[in-house]
Amino acid sequence: MTDPAHAHASRSATATSAPIGVIGGSGFYSFLDDAAEVSVPTPFGEPSGPVTLGAVGGREVAFIARHGKDHRFPPHRVNYRANLWALRAVGVRQVLAPCAVGSLRAENGPGTIVLPDQVVDRTWGREHTVYDAEGPVVHVSMADPYCPRGRRAVLAVAQAQDEQVVDGGTLVVINGPRFSSRAESQWHAAAGWSVVGMTGMPEASIARELAVCLTSIALVTDLDAGVEEGQGVTHHEVLEVFAHNVERLKAMLSQVMPTMPDDDECACRHALDGQRLPFDLP
Repeated sequence: MTDPAHAHASRSATATSAPIGVIGGSGFYSFLDDAAEVSVPTPFGEPSGPVTLGAVGGREVAFIARHGKDHRFPPHRVNYRANLWALRAVGVRQVLAPCAVGSLRAENGPGTIVLPDQVVDRTWGREHTVYDAEGPVVHVSMADPYCPRGRRAVLAVAQAQDEQVVDGGTLVVINGPRFSSRAESQWHAAAGWSVVGMTGMPEASIARELAVCLTSIALVTDLDAGVEEGQGVTHHEVLEVFAHNVERLKAMLSQVMPTMPDDDECACRHALDGQRLPFDLP
């Protein structure tokens, strides 16, 4: 593995600092116009694609497509570590992370935006930490996995625009790429969880390990298998509903950008305080 302390040194000298990052989900492959693409090497290999740098609402923003611009990476093959490292390397400290999810509650149908405040990780086989090399052990708290200030900023804009938004709930993350069986879906619903997705973890925990604030913006594309009575969700259905809503989501994010916190007062930013790290962060 490349020495993490020096992995960001060779990035383009023309790159500017962008404190806010957006990770685009299924069907969300671009965001910034009149922007520059920057290749950012990381100690964890290549990110899903180049980081795009531009401005929205007077704020510098960095964008990366989670699955790649051509959706080449399935959920279990996304390089979450490289994506988050690359964003931090260009200055990102606040991440907005839209994603497509299935609803575990009949009242929250397609088009509903859920801002989860909790997560359950049911993934396996993924690289779940940036601190897997020999050195000081690093533990971070995940009691509250999402940035409270980022959530408040998104919620305020969504409510002002009369969006159909749910404040709070639990995102359960399954490994994919298959969808849930009806029994699994009913189990998740019975546990009291709200939505199910495939990419929320280890994305949120790696962001915390890098002391980066992350806010999940979950767009419901379907009722999950145990909720609806048809033949079950399909990949085509997910992409179709997300594509139908992606411009609406982009418009909302554009309004959120100027309201995002621009200081380091959030607890997420201090997740590593007092700990000795095995390497320097970018």
